[in-house]
Amino acid sequence: MNLKITHSHNFFKLKGILDKNSISFFQHEFNHIFEKVNNLTVSIEEIEWMDRYGVKAMSDLHNEALAKNKKLSIIGLGCRELYEHFKYQTTA
Repeated sequence: MNLKITHSHNFFKLKGILDKNSISFFQHEFNHIFEKVNNLTVSIEEIEWMDRYGVKAMSDLHNEALAKNKKLSIIGLGCRELYEHFKYQTTA
């Protein structure tokens, strides 16, 4: 399954696979997002799998939110790889 992104205002829902093949679509959707919104919620509940490129893309989005002093919430239990990444980031 490819990546599908739906949104309403500042709530985005990701569904499918976030990998090397879908990164450009992901980046296009979130390009300059923090110039449009101050608070962003991304649901990964329906992400089936994420490779290292997908984890990096989510991490880059997180870092951009921090750099621009914006709020980013990542919700859902859809992807263990992403939680592991942030878990190790905070313990390091």
